[in-house]
Amino acid sequence: MGQHTAIEWTSSTDAHGVVRPGHSFNPWIGCTKVGPGCDHCYAERWDARWGTPHWGKDAPRVRTSPGNWSKPKAWNRAAGLAGRRDKVFCASLADVLDPHASIPAQWRADLAALITATPHLDWLLLTKRIGRAPKTLAQMFPQGVPPSLWLGATVVNQAEWDRDVPKLLAAKRALGVRVAFLSCEPLLGPIDPTTLPEALAPGGVDWIIAGGESGPQARVMDPAWAQGLLDARGAAAFFMKQMGGTRKPFIPIPPQLDLRQQPI
Repeated sequence: MGQHTAIEWTSSTDAHGVVRPGHSFNPWIGCTKVGPGCDHCYAERWDARWGTPHWGKDAPRVRTSPGNWSKPKAWNRAAGLAGRRDKVFCASLADVLDPHASIPAQWRADLAALITATPHLDWLLLTKRIGRAPKTLAQMFPQGVPPSLWLGATVVNQAEWDRDVPKLLAAKRALGVRVAFLSCEPLLGPIDPTTLPEALAPGGVDWIIAGGESGPQARVMDPAWAQGLLDARGAAAFFMKQMGGTRKPFIPIPPQLDLRQQPI
């Protein structure tokens, strides 16, 4: 929790081509599965090792330590002194838009204050509950969502693309979000992005992350599914995270698959 992360899509490349890893920050821990992408949740497996489960509708969420909450301010100071921007994935072990009764409004207010107080960090808030974004984020940021908050939605198949991408775009417009992104990981089937042309136009989705599932029960991703997203991405930048599987690479990476990360 709260340190440099190996999650590749949080990294940044400076003017000299040096790649700097980003950070992950968890304000609290725990969630409830809401879709097929959650079936083999890595965070639930991580949480189960500690003996007190925080997953499911009947399990309480737990706030992380004050020491953990202090780390983003240190990252912000370092980034400001270096004249750079660092990315923070929030939250890898929870969902900030989770409506669970054990999450008091004060936790979200404290998170909003922390985001506002760290302007040299770009906060990548990824959710599986994108429909809750306009109301919840407006409550968290009554003065307006800061430009440092990037809003993302997880979509793993065509049904979720058609259902949730319009919600992401609506939230982007309503809240004035600067960067809206999609995590198509684990990618569980082919997605035709052209079903929503507005998502591919300038001002639509800014960034698409694709990847296969990892872990002991990983489901197979056909490389053609990722290639389809790349080919049809329109104005969106694209990042291929991993092919997935219990080992890397699970499926040989075809030479035609572009793995580049484009700047946003």
